[in-house]
Amino acid sequence: MGDEVVLLGFWISPYGMRVRIALAEKGINYEFIDEDPRRDKSPYLQEMNPVYKKIPVLIHNGKPICESLVIVEYIDEVWNDRSPLLPSDPYQRSQARFWADYVDKKIYEAGRKVYRTKEGEEQEAAKKEFLDMLKLLEKQLGDKVYFGGDRFGLVDIALVPFYSWFEAYEKLGNLNIEIECPKLVAWAKRCMQIESVSKSLPSQHKVYEFIADIIKKY
Repeated sequence: MGDEVVLLGFWISPYGMRVRIALAEKGINYEFIDEDPRRDKSPYLQEMNPVYKKIPVLIHNGKPICESLVIVEYIDEVWNDRSPLLPSDPYQRSQARFWADYVDKKIYEAGRKVYRTKEGEEQEAAKKEFLDMLKLLEKQLGDKVYFGGDRFGLVDIALVPFYSWFEAYEKLGNLNIEIECPKLVAWAKRCMQIESVSKSLPSQHKVYEFIADIIKKY
């Protein structure tokens, strides 16, 4: 028998997209189970992630792994004979983990403030905070093809799912990310040329429509 791999997630979640990209990079077949956060949490999700009760959760041969970056590193370690996602050099590996963690802790909440705050000083402050974070990441990218150099890897996987949210940030927050961070957008477009990325990310417009609908309702 081969590996049994199940992913609990939701299509719009950038954290779930990370796992989908990593699995695609490794060529791993898996079953996807939809866990819409707008519904009550399923008993299966609560059993597999009893601590946080959140998606994504990877279940490998019956054993659950939680938290997206932990899952991505697990995938890289288990299927280590295919497309390494982390550098072999310990220092470079530590830097990749640092910047992936930065993305993990900062970008979602900062972007959320952009489209949830009302126009005026509060939204302008939210936009500045968000763009400053993106500019810091753009500086870290520099003139490299990917964050780790010539090889697509952990930091790219951590950040590129948010590219699907750019239209929502721009239309709902009244900003232009490409003008502010041209190198970062060029990097995202390069990533979108990779099959594992393009097949794992929903369209920006689909994400925008979903978020705009939620904002209208709530």
